[in-house]
Amino acid sequence: MVDMTADTDQNDAGELRTADGQPLKSSLARAQRRARTRAAILVAPLLLFVLITFVVPIGQMLFRSIHNDGFTMHTSISDGVKTPIMVNLRDWFDDNPRGTEPDEAAYEALVMDLRLLRELRAPGQVGTRINYEHSGSRSLFTKTARRADRLEAPFKEAVLDVDEDWAEPELWSAMRTASNPYTLSFYLAAVDMTTTPEGDIVSVDENRQIYINLFIRTLWLSALITGLCFLLGFPVAHLLAILPMRTSNLLMILVLLPFWTSLLVRTTSWMVLLQSQGVVNDVMVAMGIIGDDGRIQMMYNQIGTIVAMTHILLPFMILPMYSVMRTIPPSYARAARSLGATSWTTFRRIYFPQTIPGIAAGSMLVFILAVGYYITPALVGGSDGQLISNLIAFHMQNSLNWSLAAALAALLLFGVLILYWLYDRLVGIDNMKLG
Repeated sequence: MVDMTADTDQNDAGELRTADGQPLKSSLARAQRRARTRAAILVAPLLLFVLITFVVPIGQMLFRSIHNDGFTMHTSISDGVKTPIMVNLRDWFDDNPRGTEPDEAAYEALVMDLRLLRELRAPGQVGTRINYEHSGSRSLFTKTARRADRLEAPFKEAVLDVDEDWAEPELWSAMRTASNPYTLSFYLAAVDMTTTPEGDIVSVDENRQIYINLFIRTLWLSALITGLCFLLGFPVAHLLAILPMRTSNLLMILVLLPFWTSLLVRTTSWMVLLQSQGVVNDVMVAMGIIGDDGRIQMMYNQIGTIVAMTHILLPFMILPMYSVMRTIPPSYARAARSLGATSWTTFRRIYFPQTIPGIAAGSMLVFILAVGYYITPALVGGSDGQLISNLIAFHMQNSLNWSLAAALAALLLFGVLILYWLYDRLVGIDNMKLG
């Protein structure tokens, strides 16, 4: 019999010990702590990167969507010191309930605050903040602030002599809302709602409703593009899955080729193809399909957006489906046919159900990318093919209404999260296969 020496010993009390005499339980605990520490150190750079580049910007966006202190605080450009502004008017709003008609005291508070704004050179800042909710306010504030030192009692009459627009209830309602830096008014504006001077939440005028229709168009076009990518990508993925590996890898290069080309180049290429005097129209005219005077307008409308985005997003649908189809054993289909099933029955009941995880993953990926697409709709979409992302960019770059842009982006984010939740409830995130 061979004598074997164990690494652990057992004392009289029955406690297991390691070869160096340490209790096995405490030794295992120390080993697990060291393993967790090493894992935390290895993951820390990636976690820090995600926090800085993903979590923090999203948190700032959500905060910006409910916070705007342009009416309450002025930040000095030289030293960055914040100075409270519009203090007197805010006190009047605090002492008087919503719906109260502005009296002499309200106009006196307004004049006192305008004089401070003139000293700080900040009437444009306050006017811009109110202009987000009541157009024309910037010029109104700057014009009145220039004359604030010459305005004397009775202040109401003096202010109205400068401009009668100061008597508008909607203007005072906007100033009351802006007097609190924390507000949900930007979310209301993002869904075409507003607050009346009495405090009721109502829809804006039909002619001014923009965002709801744009959200609907974004979701509709994204769903349509996802469906087209599925119809075009399913046969390609199936072909790649059933071909020999050598041929399949060669054809896969054609699928991956768009990733090696700049998105801007691909988009501008479609502009060349789809314009009225472009290649597609020229070919149809040459073939006699349409006349030279009947060229089809495929640019700066929804057609251009759908065609270009379908082409750009198609690989994101093909790759997940291919990764799932490649793992389906061909013997399943042969067994079904040997038992008398037709080709259609075999596809419908055997093959297609096994591809659903890949279809769901590709559809989710394409849809989420489509709802946030910006460059392609901006270049080929025109006014009819614009998506909500284009309006978010407009408010960030042109109107400088960052709070409204953040509210629109937050609603888009919430919509995507709801989509994830529905997918998890109906299909299950664990069943998603991206590769």
